[in-house]
Amino acid sequence: MRQAIQDLEESRIREVANAGMGRSDMLAFWFGESDEVTPDFIRQAAIDSLKRGETFYAHNLGLPELRDAIARYMSALHGEVAVERIAVTSGGVNALMLAMQALIDAGDEVVAVTPVWPNLTAQPLILGAKLRCVALKPTGGEWALDLEALLAVITPATKLLIVNSPNNPTGWTLTRAEQQAIVNHCRETGTWILADEVYERLYYAGDTANGSAPSFLDVTTPDDRLVVVHSFSKSFLMTGWRLGWLVMPPAMTQHMGKLIEFNTSCASVFTQRAGIVALQRTADVTPRVVAHLKVCRDTLVPLLQTVPGVRVAAARGGMYAFFSLEGHGDSLETAKRLVTEVGLGLAPGNAFAPEAQGWLRWCFASKEPARLAQGVDRLQAWLRL
Repeated sequence: MRQAIQDLEESRIREVANAGMGRSDMLAFWFGESDEVTPDFIRQAAIDSLKRGETFYAHNLGLPELRDAIARYMSALHGEVAVERIAVTSGGVNALMLAMQALIDAGDEVVAVTPVWPNLTAQPLILGAKLRCVALKPTGGEWALDLEALLAVITPATKLLIVNSPNNPTGWTLTRAEQQAIVNHCRETGTWILADEVYERLYYAGDTANGSAPSFLDVTTPDDRLVVVHSFSKSFLMTGWRLGWLVMPPAMTQHMGKLIEFNTSCASVFTQRAGIVALQRTADVTPRVVAHLKVCRDTLVPLLQTVPGVRVAAARGGMYAFFSLEGHGDSLETAKRLVTEVGLGLAPGNAFAPEAQGWLRWCFASKEPARLAQGVDRLQAWLRL
């Protein structure tokens, strides 16, 4: 087996979850998903597709109807996004890996902004790239970007910049001015930007006209060296469906179709039918999801702020409270103890970057906000042990 694969670290999030799965008393907030099921009308669209016998291969790039629907959806948010720029993928993770396979050769230099979901830094290493990380800086409970430091690291030798905004796990979100500065710099260096924007609709700051977080699509042209990754998982409550999409320069799309063929061939038709209905009825899903998540955030964060030794700020975007716990420097050990001793399941901060050691991620996407208060009670009880 390739040494790069042997050297990959296992997911510390999964390590904690595996220690607690199956316990009937567990309050689990470790994974990045809501505990609310996909809306019935989305599920029904898949059922109807299966009843029609739609169990065959689809076009590599996705059903034309779904690509059209995605193009209309993205255009409503960010100005015209042509269907020729869209490829449907088997989930956001698949979209990320396809983009990296399309852009990275072994030995290429890749820069990533961290802390970040570990898949984004593992994938370049799987492909044999040289990874450089630029860390966000915590001030109190909030994380921020040193823009000058990031731009100084990106040189003509940098093939790809990976940015996740709104960010998992910190909730940090780029401003439009920061995005414009990054785009201008990457144009000069010839660096591609891979923007993971799967949380763009889960945005609470309210400083954009369309209610979405600032997007690199707002400050670029179709031919810029930009690939944007999206997913149905978060804002449509469809994590288990494994359906996502890519937005890319039109000259890439045909080649991306070839790459999809040699990865997954295509997304399943019945899943794509569900995606079409989800987009058609966005107004029935996403605004409610975002409003509920804001209630969850505004329930959890003030409670955490009352816990001695906790530093936390309300996230501008995403579905996580990311907090440090004074006196508990080993995140993985702390997360495992919380599981074993009080049945509270959180993700360890050092799963996302070394600089997040001593931090914990709490997914607040709970159907019942009262569960969040119960979780804080368990955290406080554990601290008193």
